[in-house]
Amino acid sequence: MELISKFRSTFWSTDIWLPPNITWEDIAPGSRPDISHADYRHLIWPLPLALLVMLTRYSLERFWISPIGKSLGIRSTRSKKAPNIPLLEKAYEKSIRLDHKKVVSLSKQLDLTERQIERWWRLRRAQDKPSTLTKFCENTWRCIYYTYSFIFGVIVLWDKPWFWDVKSCWYGYPHQSVSSDIWWYYMISMAFYWSLTVTQFVDVKRKDFWQMFIHHMVTLLLMSLSWICNLHRVGSLVLVIHDCADIFLEAAKLTKYANYQKLCDIIFGIFTVIWIITRLGFYPRIIYSSSVEAPSILPMFPAYYIFNSLLIMLLILHIVWTYMILKIVVDSLQKGLMSGDIRSSDSDDVSESSESHTLNNGNLTGTQINDVKKKDISTKNN
Repeated sequence: MELISKFRSTFWSTDIWLPPNITWEDIAPGSRPDISHADYRHLIWPLPLALLVMLTRYSLERFWISPIGKSLGIRSTRSKKAPNIPLLEKAYEKSIRLDHKKVVSLSKQLDLTERQIERWWRLRRAQDKPSTLTKFCENTWRCIYYTYSFIFGVIVLWDKPWFWDVKSCWYGYPHQSVSSDIWWYYMISMAFYWSLTVTQFVDVKRKDFWQMFIHHMVTLLLMSLSWICNLHRVGSLVLVIHDCADIFLEAAKLTKYANYQKLCDIIFGIFTVIWIITRLGFYPRIIYSSSVEAPSILPMFPAYYIFNSLLIMLLILHIVWTYMILKIVVDSLQKGLMSGDIRSSDSDDVSESSESHTLNNGNLTGTQINDVKKKDISTKNN
């Protein structure tokens, strides 16, 4: 216990997290009658709110979004099942990845061609994929949330001085009041990211699963630390800037699933423009203020450099993502349609239409399947 107490006191040292000559008692709730400081104990509230967010999502998807998707003709069924071949099933359960060495080995054991093995594997992988309706529901929910969050954020920040002049984030710091609307904006945003962290394990599996999991955890950590250190002004600006483009990203995905390709292309084009304006325009303005303007307004301290470094790292990530977006735009212009999105949809790039091909089309007949099963059983018995 003594070691834990020592670590806690060292980690939360005022020399790290607060400006010179400021203590935790100075920014504690009720320390000044004219200032309503952020209360670190309120960070527990996003957890029960996350349950409410998940319940809201479940209700919307089941009783509203799913019926709309079905009315649009979106498939609610998965791809056709692959023939039951025990040896292939066993190999698939060990690893869903298929390399040439494995194909050759399985082909020899089952007297099947390499092409037949590959076709079975594609169909088996497609079988594990969620239906198009499931993906439509997920993206529609996110589109709804980001739309709400952006509109609510603009309404909350409209009468705040730092929304129009970023330098106001630093005036009077750390003695800056947290209004009730900012409190709700922060708490609901954190609740959403907590819900994403949990539901990510049951949602559509994406190629960047762990990267996004880490992203959610880092986001929650940054929001928590900014709340504790009373940096909610700049935190609220970062939140509202990031919500805007995500609306159109999710909208582009759901229109693609609904087979509105032209509308998808238009929305993706709007997304690209808004992304560049917000992530490479407005966001760097915040970094300029925190890097150049803030040091001239208040004394610097270690936490400032920690937060600023993380903001710059996020900008670098934005630049990388922008490069990927522009590659998609160029590819789309060449092909005449949107060929993908920057944050991968499914765990595999193979399209559902190709995965739904039957193996009969690939020269594996019902008789061959029975022969393969018999050989597999015979091998086991021997």
